[in-house]
Amino acid sequence: MLLQLIDMTLHIDKHLAAFIALYGNWIYAILFLIVFCETGLVVFPFLPGDSLLFIAGAFAGAGAMSLPTLIVLLFLAAVLGNTVNYLIGSYIGPKVFEKNWRFLDRDALRRTHQFYERHGGKTIVLARFVPVVRTFAPFIAGVSGMSMWRFQLFNIVGALLWAVGLTLCGYFFGNLSFVKEYLNVIVLVGLCAAIVPIVLGALWKLFRKRPAAK
Repeated sequence: MLLQLIDMTLHIDKHLAAFIALYGNWIYAILFLIVFCETGLVVFPFLPGDSLLFIAGAFAGAGAMSLPTLIVLLFLAAVLGNTVNYLIGSYIGPKVFEKNWRFLDRDALRRTHQFYERHGGKTIVLARFVPVVRTFAPFIAGVSGMSMWRFQLFNIVGALLWAVGLTLCGYFFGNLSFVKEYLNVIVLVGLCAAIVPIVLGALWKLFRKRPAAK
């Protein structure tokens, strides 16, 4: 399963071409569902996001898909996905305070709420461009009690920059010979650039805590 996901991520252009040939116009519904699930359900952070949008834009640039239809559907999928994720978090959030969970730090949750009220907008927008993080950011915003209107404002801005921006980049640059030749490398570098800083940051905090504990 893991190897299949890695292969799909690194060779998403070939898989998308096969899907277009096999399903025709249903490809729009498939892409909508993938983006919606990746952004709307915390159990699907492994689905392709950035590379999928870019490659879809490249296929639109080659005439295989309609760019306006693609942009509208992907934008709606990104907005609705984050909204559902936020609502799930909002539903769970109050229940956290109803019971005394030993493993849960309520003070930490209150601090998270304060953080999202101050910096949540930037977090929601920037999280769009970080795999895995973009799946959990709206959920945490809902759990922490970030106000709905504020969340939706930055949710829409983030969807425009991410879904529409990456699709347009693929449309204009995805069919360049250099990009097509080194697409796998570009996708891999993009994933590493997004994930490695998070891993290093987590490791840094872990090693800083050990001396403090001693």
